[in-house]
Amino acid sequence: MIVGQAPGAREVEAGRPFHAQSGTRLFQWLGRAGFDEAEFRMRQYMTSVTKCYPGKAPGSGDRRPSPIEVEACRPFLEAQLALIEPTLVIPVGKLAIDWFFPDRPPLARVVGQRHVIDGRVLIPLPHPSGASRWHQFPQNRKRIERAIRLIERERLRLGA
Repeated sequence: MIVGQAPGAREVEAGRPFHAQSGTRLFQWLGRAGFDEAEFRMRQYMTSVTKCYPGKAPGSGDRRPSPIEVEACRPFLEAQLALIEPTLVIPVGKLAIDWFFPDRPPLARVVGQRHVIDGRVLIPLPHPSGASRWHQFPQNRKRIERAIRLIERERLRLGA
């Protein structure tokens, strides 16, 4: 299961998650872990912390959902997790990572690490947006590469 932050305008328009530029980079990462995008989209569940497009931010990019919006959508994501019972969860982006890690750790502490929470394996990834510069720094690219290798190991372990 992938859990993103919130649908973007292009995702809402297309009716599918990670449809725009972020999806291109995300599926490049997942491709290096051995996943085919079409197969992944057909067989794996993709959702987000908030369920509605939050709107544009001042300047460029999408607005980050507010804590009130995150809490309003919490029961829906909790229900999805309970119904699907995923063995592997890949939270994508700081908002999604913070949903699973209430102590709000820095990305550098969780990306590239395998975590087990409530019996689920979590392997966080940074937001793949071009607006994010986190993944452009060499030390963070190494963290992403570790995360990709961990995702690949889990894929092989699960036979996915």
